[in-house]
Amino acid sequence: MGQRFPMPMPYGWFCIGFSDELQVNDVKNIHYFERDMVLFRTASGKLGLTSPVCPHLGAHLGFGGAVQGESLRCPFHHWQYDREGVITDIPYASTIPPKWEGKPCLKTYPVCEKNSVIWAWYHPEEKAPEYEVMDLPESREPNWNHSRRYFWEFNSCPQEIAENGVDLAHFQFVHKMDAVPLGKTEYDGHVRRSLVSGPRMVPNEQGEVEEVTVSVNVVQNGAGQKWTRFSGLADYLVQVLVTPVTAEKVEVRFAYSYPAYEQGSYLDTVMEFAIASTNGQQGLEGDIPIWDKKFHLEKPILCDGDGPIMRFRKYFSQFYAFS
Repeated sequence: MGQRFPMPMPYGWFCIGFSDELQVNDVKNIHYFERDMVLFRTASGKLGLTSPVCPHLGAHLGFGGAVQGESLRCPFHHWQYDREGVITDIPYASTIPPKWEGKPCLKTYPVCEKNSVIWAWYHPEEKAPEYEVMDLPESREPNWNHSRRYFWEFNSCPQEIAENGVDLAHFQFVHKMDAVPLGKTEYDGHVRRSLVSGPRMVPNEQGEVEEVTVSVNVVQNGAGQKWTRFSGLADYLVQVLVTPVTAEKVEVRFAYSYPAYEQGSYLDTVMEFAIASTNGQQGLEGDIPIWDKKFHLEKPILCDGDGPIMRFRKYFSQFYAFS
């Protein structure tokens, strides 16, 4: 636990990169959850995520290590390990040590791939995944644009960022917006869903103001997977991917999916405005300077206009493994 945040790092599925950032036979050193790890993709395209320490004589598998078929090969003595950490080959030995034959000796971590994202499961007590990453059909729509991705790194923790959505009062003072209505919110175990829907007066393609029903549907699946679906004027999905690097540092990625509107068209202009608003001062970048320095107060002094902050904290608290 850090000085700014009294809670531990939350557990769950977290983004550690995008699928197209790791090609077949790639080996990549990564650092999340205050641990070094080695991520690799086998010849058949499957993912492996391991400790960097070769259990033979301690070589770092991420510096000079190479994929050999479905295994990761150590650069030191060329021992090979499969995605479960089982020794598959020792080139100069007649037999694999009997104690470890068919048994994992290299530390591995749960990893999966969904929605064009690579996900790692983190739990401080090394418990197995308790739920699955949810599938988002829009992320693989062939006629949609999936190229708009954005990245930030700053000092904060996942709860502070997730809690922002229910902090209604700050929208006026940080984002220069009217207070955002909470709408309908449902809590179902590790899943939180909220829906805000209503009419808005907006200019159409001819510049005439007309009424459009706009809805914003937010889903949080555990501590690390969150997305927002917007519909009405322009339909799009944004994956909000927050990953703890250390107890007090996070990476945030926004990944947009939306129909491939004709460049320069009315809907293309609307989409550009939506992305700029979500990313910029009216969105994430308005919050970052505050998140970067703020402290988490376990017993804040709240007023009647603050929004359901404590209810949200009760929901999020289930993702902590308090010892």
